[in-house]
Amino acid sequence: MDDGALVIGRESPLGEDLALLFQRHTADMHADTPPESIHMLPRAALEGPEIAFFVLREAGLPVGMGAVKRIAPDHGEIKSMHVLAEARGRGHSRRMLQALIDHARSEGMARLSLETGVQPTFIAARGLYTRAGFVECLPFGDYQPDSNSVFMTIDLRGSD
Repeated sequence: MDDGALVIGRESPLGEDLALLFQRHTADMHADTPPESIHMLPRAALEGPEIAFFVLREAGLPVGMGAVKRIAPDHGEIKSMHVLAEARGRGHSRRMLQALIDHARSEGMARLSLETGVQPTFIAARGLYTRAGFVECLPFGDYQPDSNSVFMTIDLRGSD
């Protein structure tokens, strides 16, 4: 996806210039969520064969990231979606989310799900997902019910 100076592309999560994204993502996850309710994958784990990792670059600089992890033949999970605070408010999160949805569809997934927090720091993210068509659902995959988590999913068959 190319939008002028904006490019979203598949990359390795181990890229040297991605450290700030991962530092900020980790800090945000730990800001007001109890450790036992943080379901973020370690950076190296995002390199796995079942994961497609994407970076949003603005004028060549990484300002956002996100991944889709295949958790079943027809089911994916969004992982590690983050846009730097100073790059927010310009539609980057919406662009990244659409790129992840498009990837899941192109890989034949019928459903895409995610886990996010209930804390105030996640209000904007939950709104973004809702506007994109995600609805709340029961825990999926290996997740257990957690009062600090909101589980959401979207049916990718026939929805655009």
